[in-house]
Amino acid sequence: MKILLAIDSSEYSAAAIKEMAKRPWPARSTVRVLSVVEPYPAIAVEPSYGGSEVLETLDREMKRRATNLTKKTVDRLKSKDLKVEARVRTGDPSSEIVDEAREWSADLIVLGSHGYTGIKRLFLGSVALSVVGHAPCSVEVVRKQSKKSR
Repeated sequence: MKILLAIDSSEYSAAAIKEMAKRPWPARSTVRVLSVVEPYPAIAVEPSYGGSEVLETLDREMKRRATNLTKKTVDRLKSKDLKVEARVRTGDPSSEIVDEAREWSADLIVLGSHGYTGIKRLFLGSVALSVVGHAPCSVEVVRKQSKKSR
């Protein structure tokens, strides 16, 4: 089984990682841990103030963080008798997740969800919703367990 675990540095991705780690998976399953770095728009920084250098520095730092995150996740999941590998892509997260699943022929995509509804979903979008709607395979959306109030 080929499982694509799409993560970022959010607590919602941490819940997806935790779910992956605790579950028994079929023998010889492979997990590809994917983190997507969103590029900054070129208009975000004034060119006359060294804008291109600033954008390059930001891009390198975001890729470094994504690489560290995927490696840390790979190390956590390796002890679960899974073949685990890391991948970092650049672009729109929902598109890159779907493209990676298609190119790799994934059987399952696992990702966390912020659980936005209403106006927040309208303005912030939903990576999980877009992935569910466009994925070439099954998708499991892991929700962070809310603390029960007493």
